[in-house]
Amino acid sequence: MTTFATLAIAQSLGFTKHHFSYVPKEPSTSVSVAGTFNDWNKDAHPMKLESDGRTWSLDVDLKYGQTQYKFVRNGNEWIPDPKAEKNEDDGNGNINSFLTILPPEFANPAKRGDGKIDTSSLEHKSSLPYFNVDGQDCYITLRARKSDLDLVVVVVNGKSTAAKVTTSNDIYEFHQAVVKWDRKQDISYSFMAVDGHTGLTFGKGKYTVSAKSYKPFIVPAWVPRSVIYQIFPDRFENGDSANDPKNLTPWDGVPTYSNRFGGDAAGVTKRISYLKDLGISTVYYTPVFQSPSNHRYEADSYLTVDPEFGTNTEFAKLTKDLRFNGISTVMDFAFNHTSVRTAQFADLVKKGSASEFKDWYFPKSYPVIPGDSKTYEAWYGYPSMPKLNTINPATTAHLLKVCDYWLKDVGVQGMRLDVGNEVDQNFWRAMRPHVKSLNPNAWILGEVWGDGNPWLQGDQWDSVMNYQFREAALRFVAKGTQDGTQFASALTRVNKSYPSQVSRNMMNLLSSHDTPRFLTECGGDKDLAKLGAALQFTWIGEPSIYYGEELGMEGGKDPENRRGMEWAKATQDNDMLSFYKKLIRTRQRTDAFATGKAEFIISDKDGGVFTREGQRDAAVVFFNRSTQPKQFQVRVPPPIAKLANSGLFDAFTGTSYLAPDRPITVTVKPKSFSILVTPFSSNSSLSNPAGVKTSASGRGSVQRRANLTNRSQLIK
Repeated sequence: MTTFATLAIAQSLGFTKHHFSYVPKEPSTSVSVAGTFNDWNKDAHPMKLESDGRTWSLDVDLKYGQTQYKFVRNGNEWIPDPKAEKNEDDGNGNINSFLTILPPEFANPAKRGDGKIDTSSLEHKSSLPYFNVDGQDCYITLRARKSDLDLVVVVVNGKSTAAKVTTSNDIYEFHQAVVKWDRKQDISYSFMAVDGHTGLTFGKGKYTVSAKSYKPFIVPAWVPRSVIYQIFPDRFENGDSANDPKNLTPWDGVPTYSNRFGGDAAGVTKRISYLKDLGISTVYYTPVFQSPSNHRYEADSYLTVDPEFGTNTEFAKLTKDLRFNGISTVMDFAFNHTSVRTAQFADLVKKGSASEFKDWYFPKSYPVIPGDSKTYEAWYGYPSMPKLNTINPATTAHLLKVCDYWLKDVGVQGMRLDVGNEVDQNFWRAMRPHVKSLNPNAWILGEVWGDGNPWLQGDQWDSVMNYQFREAALRFVAKGTQDGTQFASALTRVNKSYPSQVSRNMMNLLSSHDTPRFLTECGGDKDLAKLGAALQFTWIGEPSIYYGEELGMEGGKDPENRRGMEWAKATQDNDMLSFYKKLIRTRQRTDAFATGKAEFIISDKDGGVFTREGQRDAAVVFFNRSTQPKQFQVRVPPPIAKLANSGLFDAFTGTSYLAPDRPITVTVKPKSFSILVTPFSSNSSLSNPAGVKTSASGRGSVQRRANLTNRSQLIK
């Protein structure tokens, strides 16, 4: 018999001091430590030289758990800690040092069923990420020590609901219950934690959320239905030779860090029909502002399109033309830094401490000398990119006017925020309500390569670029350094770590202007690249294609990944292009890929199976990374079976399967996948009962079913 005690709310800050020390091999003028604990800001934690004249050290408050870090010598040399517990690739080509710190009470291992509950690890707040409302679903989460509890029950307005462990990290696991909340009455709740014969009540009388005052985190509904196409403006298409830069590089030339190829707005206009035929619904441009660089991430003015790309009027018309063709526009803004040619920085250089713009930047000394970052703070020390003081009131006001122009006057639908983790969060908190007042459906997308939760609490961004998805795909699909179970665990962890509405808005990518192209990472193996894309298009979140990825373009690290678009490959006999068209149409015709829940039901060393459960339809995705055919036998979960009561069919081959009231057997080719979807609705213009192929495979034998959609119609 389990006896219960009532526990007061645990007061655990979850921080401890850690002593960093480093002895450089060569004499150094400065050493700092940067990592996940300070958003990799190399200037945030300078270390001190000890009396021995060799050792640099610093005490830093760190959260319990895993931390990644490096030492930075002389302001620009990033060095892993030679004494770290491990140094390994973070999945994006960077060798980082890893450190795991456990709370003192973790000296004794946790064990389910031993009747011992670590109360100091229990944590909950009536706010994100522990309390979230998405439509009528209310997600309530309790943090506990990993492997410590048998059961967690959430008691909501007197009714009990069992919680499930949704995800875990090095030291904690998260127990979550989903309940319905119609928002007509307040919601009051507490937790019952059980281990063995020990039980306790946590938070009784503590947690009540007002139906009237609670404001849910709402993100744009159009984004999950998007297929994004990322364009590097200088390299997509040269449509107007009149605005070509001097010393123009031939379109098939070798990219460098400084050369320009002449891509422009006229070139994008020329290719709108290509984008529409491909099935693109959102175009994301890296910056188009006037700039001294070919990537344009340091802007001379946030209000002026680079003349080599076009005029403001041309860009506004392009945005309107894309919108007319069902394609939204997302622009890239680097609010963290500008060029040295802005009017504001030029005035600071000219007038020094007397300049009205001295608080727009971070001068270190006067005079401020362009090109000498010792006199001003610059992004990563690059002197061409002086860092903006975004929370200076005048700077904030100017940047909000920039939002006004592009969202209100030009009509773009989204903003991508470069190095968003390095901008003061108070600026994002000021920007969000302003942007949403201009357009409640505007999409705010931040660049963070790791955990984006600090910016996704409903007061800053809508989503982040899902580099964690890319990292998992890189390790499992491209490199084969992790297995299918690890891949499934990584995707599940990221998915469950975010509010459900955020997960649907995650921008899933395999390649970008900052990474080698995925096909190159796959060693040129197109089967592996297709497998990665199939997972990208069927997992929760919206897929992003880096220009030319659909043509089979390759490229290593920057600048090799920024070649001119290989338009000669855009032909009907390009197998990769045909594949992407099929994949896009498969996604567009099954609503569950945009709005459905995602759950793994099988994973092993070679592959796995996951489901997508929507309101009207569903899908089951099988994947096999091995070099041999792989047979899966699965019993489709009841919610999926209910949606698939008239059967499932393979979206690429047309093979049909009986209504899954018993196990089905699916054989997946080497380095391949199978995407099983429910039939389209009878009122769909694509519905065609004829011509479905059939096969048989044991207990999961398959038959022709008259109401399945014709495969040829799906992939045409």
